[in-house]
Formats: sequence, C-alpha cells, structure tokens
Amino acid sequence: MHAPRGGRTLLLALGLATMAAAADSPNYDEAKVPAYTLPDPLARDDGSRVTTAAAWPARRAELLRLFEENVYGVTPAGRPAAMHWKVTASDPGALAGRATRSEITVWFGAGESGRSMRLLVFRPNAVRGRCPLFLGLNVDGNHTVDPDPGIALAEGWVPNERARGPTDHRANAAMRGTWAAHWQIERIVARGYAFATVYSGDLCPDHAGGLEESIAALYSPTPGAEARASDAWGAIGVWAWGLSRALDVIAGQPDLDAARVAVIGHSRFGKAALWAGAQDERFALVISNESGCGGAALSMRDFGETVAAINRVFPYWFAKNFRRYNGREGDLPVDQHELLALVAPRPLYIASAEDDRWSDPRGEFLAAQAASPVYALFGRTGLAPGEMPAVGAPVGDAVRYHIRPGPHGMTAEDWGHYLDFADRWFKRG
Repeated sequence: MHAPRGGRTLLLALGLATMAAAADSPNYDEAKVPAYTLPDPLARDDGSRVTTAAAWPARRAELLRLFEENVYGVTPAGRPAAMHWKVTASDPGALAGRATRSEITVWFGAGESGRSMRLLVFRPNAVRGRCPLFLGLNVDGNHTVDPDPGIALAEGWVPNERARGPTDHRANAAMRGTWAAHWQIERIVARGYAFATVYSGDLCPDHAGGLEESIAALYSPTPGAEARASDAWGAIGVWAWGLSRALDVIAGQPDLDAARVAVIGHSRFGKAALWAGAQDERFALVISNESGCGGAALSMRDFGETVAAINRVFPYWFAKNFRRYNGREGDLPVDQHELLALVAPRPLYIASAEDDRWSDPRGEFLAAQAASPVYALFGRTGLAPGEMPAVGAPVGDAVRYHIRPGPHGMTAEDWGHYLDFADRWFKRG
C-alpha cells in the first residue's frame, strides 16, 4: 500500500496486511502452484477457432458475456437518459500557471440534486487544440490528488483514518494532497497530457453497505451485496461504469481529446480500469498497476491473493456468481488473460512490484503473455514467449510489462514508463 505524505497510511477499507491475514495461508511458493490449463482466448464456444481479426468481435462478445456472468456482473447499457453536467469551478492559474484546473459536476438524474460525481481535470495551458489525457479513480477524494486548496472537498463517505461515515470536513481537509506522489500531476502536465480523476466513493462507497448507497441503486431496488441478483454488478462494475461516464463528459469538452484517453488504475482501481477498458472500446489505451486477483493476475495459479480470499474480504466487489469458484479456480470458464485480450488491439500496459507477492507479479506477466496471441491477429506485437524480464526492464510493444523494485504502490518510476508508453501511441507522426 502506498504511504502518502507524512508517512501516514490511508485505510483502503482493509489494508494489504489485513487481507493477507484474512486469507488461509496464502501460497508464495512457485513449487506449490497447481497444474492448470488456461482457456484459449481464441477458441469459440462452438468449437471453432478465431484466426483473423475480422472474426474476433464474435469471440469478444462471448468473452464479455462470460466475464459478466461469472466475475464482474452485468453492467447496465449506456448512460442514464437524464445524465447531464456543467463546469462548476475553473482556475486557469493552477500549478503555478501551467494548467487550468476544472471541476465538472455530473448529475445522473434530472435537476441538480440526487446522485452525482465530480470530475476533476488539470489541463496543460501550453497545449493547443484537443489534449490527450490520463483518467483514473482516486481512493480518498479529489482534494487528495493535489494540494491545491481550490479543489472541493469530497462529500459523503470517505475512507480515511479520521473521517468515517458522514464526512468530518476538518479531518477531510487535512487530507489535501496526501496522494500527490501517487498521481504525479505536475509531471503529467509537463509532458503535454491532461489529468482527470473521479472520487470512487461518488460512484460506490468502498465498504460492505456501499452498493446500497451507490449508483447501482439507480438500476435495482435490491443493490446490496447479498440481496442483489447472482449476476448483478458489484463495486468493480460500478467503478468501471463511472469511468465510462467520465469519458462521456470528456467527449463533450472542446479542449480534451476523447480519442486519446488512457484509463489507468492502481490495485482495486486497476481491476476497474481493466474492466472499463474491456467493455468500452472508446478507451484508447489501458494501464493496470498491480491489480492482482480479479485484475491482471491469473486466478488459476492460486498464488498470493485467491478468489476465495478476495470474495471473503470484499464480498461486494464482484458478482455473487464469482463465489462459486472459491477454492475451485480451475473450474472458471475464463481467466484474466482473456480480460486483457478484450483490450486488443488497443495498447495495454501491465505493471507489477517485486515485493508485492500478494498481487502475484508472475501471474500478471503470464496473463499479459497469454493475451498476446489476440494482438497478433491485428498485426500487433505483445509479449514474446519466455521468462519474466529483469526488474526495471520493460518488455513488449502493444502489450507492455514491467516489474519494478519495492512494494505495492504507484510510483514515479511507474509513471515514467506510462508516460513513455503514451508518447509511443498518442504522439506518433
């Protein structure tokens, strides 16, 4: 877990140590990884095999259905008919005059009351025309991503160590900028990219009763973790849906380029970024930073966090159907390499950390490797067969991977690789 400014560790509902303690003796021994056979992402349900790019969309639809039914739950189609937004704050002198900071309030129903989210955008003033950007969810409120005192405080439930339940605004204000190192906004802006973020709690509070307070309540009279249908979406699905709604808003801004949006997420929000990128092909580039089980790591390896462990600690994150595979990962009809394959042919970056064994770095690398044949259909190069790369040495092209030294977190080193990757695909020619 990333330690923000001042060394204070934020609560992400439960920390990694708590999750590990809740697991039944997690396996960290490669010799104890069970034998498994990954499903072939190119094998159709009718027994045929996809051999051309033109035949991929039909297989893609099959895989999406399998992930909906068995892992993430079904996402309601499109955006609410009454969804609307307006710029509610703007400062052209942000970051010492290098950026314009905007806050866009998005309402999901008629009028300016009811459920809403706030999209925070920093756009570089030096860029003319439509600007490419990075979009991601934050864990503690928009005001935590940068110390700018003009950013509105998060409202409602905030999962920090002092503000619980209804927001304690004094404690919440003390959180300003605590995640600035995690997001590297000044560096992003200096490279010619805008940065946009939404507080995840605006969409679904990250606690056991959060689904009942979430956007899911717009679609179901019984959105709770246990009351919902077995294939209904959980928090990961709601967060992914919110990223697509943020993209709707970005598409309506004349100075932002909706055709060049990189969706990025760390840990649980890496899972959401992958599911958003898999479902919504408008995202031009997808980045998963240490997303682990239910994200980029193969479930069938039974290494580090398992399906049983994540479902026990976070029973509201995934569809209830996912629990059928607790301790039975080999029975899954899909695995996470096929989630990564759903991003094809768009550029995909998967990253791990050497000391983050809970997230299974090798499982993340192998998943990216196993997704690469789908990219080959489109004439794009993924990860070649072979062993994991050395620490700090990225490999691959349209599918790219690195493992860096250190623990769970998103660091300046990670961002250096992501910015280079975005340059490679967004600034060619």
